[in-house]
Amino acid sequence: MIMAELHSAQSHGGESLLFLTDEQLRQGIEAMFFAYRGFTADPDLILQELSYGRAHHRAIHFISCAQGTTVNNLLAILGVTKQSLNRVLRTLIADGLVESRVGRMDKRERHLFLTDAGLALEQRLSDAQRSRMRAAFRQVGPEAVAGFRKVLEAMMDTEMQRQYRALREGRG
Repeated sequence: MIMAELHSAQSHGGESLLFLTDEQLRQGIEAMFFAYRGFTADPDLILQELSYGRAHHRAIHFISCAQGTTVNNLLAILGVTKQSLNRVLRTLIADGLVESRVGRMDKRERHLFLTDAGLALEQRLSDAQRSRMRAAFRQVGPEAVAGFRKVLEAMMDTEMQRQYRALREGRG
C-alpha cells in the first residue's frame, strides 16, 4: 500500500515532512486512475442505457447540489465551454430531466432545476457511487477517510477550493 511506503524525514517547524519517490507518486497516480474508473463504472452503465455520458452526469449532479443554480455558475463549477454545456443541457431539457427558468431579478439569467425524473436519475447515479464509497470508507476507517479528503482538497487549486466550500456550505 502506498501509505505504508511513505517515510518521514526530519522535523521542520514541528511538522514531519513526507518525501515520496517518483515511483511512489506514479503508483498514487495509477491508483487514482483505477479508483476513478471504479467510481464511474456503475453510473456509466446507467448513463449508457440512456445514451448519456459523464458530462450529463456531472451536470445532473451539480444541478442537484444547488437547485436553481445559474448556467454561468454551472459553467464555472464544471470548467467547460458554454458550447459543450449547452449541448448537454439541451438534451437534458428535451428529455424532461432539467428545467430552465428565466431569472426573476435578471431576465438574462437562466436558472436550472432537476425535474422529478431528473431527481430520480440523480438518485440512481448517486446511490451507485455512495455504495462504492461507503464500502471503501468502512474498509479503511475514519482516519483514512479524513486523510483522503485532505489529499483531495489539497489537490484543488484556489478557485476549485472556493467552489467546493460554497457547495458544501449551501448544503448545510
